[in-house]
Amino acid sequence: MFAVLSDTHSTTGHELAGRARDAVERADAVIHAGDFNTEAALDAFQDVSDRLYAVHGNTDGPAVRERLPAARTVELDGVRVAVTHRQRGGPTGLALFGRERGADLVVSGHTHSPSVTETEDCVLLNPGSHAEPRGNPASHAELTPVDGGLDGKIVERDGTVLREFRVEGRNV
Repeated sequence: MFAVLSDTHSTTGHELAGRARDAVERADAVIHAGDFNTEAALDAFQDVSDRLYAVHGNTDGPAVRERLPAARTVELDGVRVAVTHRQRGGPTGLALFGRERGADLVVSGHTHSPSVTETEDCVLLNPGSHAEPRGNPASHAELTPVDGGLDGKIVERDGTVLREFRVEGRNV
């Protein structure tokens, strides 16, 4: 299982609680779409995850920006995942970002609003914010490998599933 998070916005730690904490602790890998804010928050995530694939966001300080790229692409069980904090142009810009990287799934953050959008080329996932939801449910996403892709769900802190989706591994 893979855990997907974004927008921690912490000065002290990972701010993981409830189902998000459980998911990160048992995940084979963790994707974080930026806005840790401080090096302490990034270090806290690295302490609980052996495989952290993260990017920096617009509110991350210089120390975090020096350690993390603005974008990255990773392979998770046959699915190519492109990660960024945000792209101008909304869903169209994110889909273009994914197409340029040959991605099946694009993970982004920034809005703190959990969402899944299916496009012609890829699935766009924003896991929301597990720590600072700004009027949205505190949430993260979980991806489970299945034959030919990943089954995904956006999950609230208490375990309530907000949305389920599937990502096919077309590009591997």
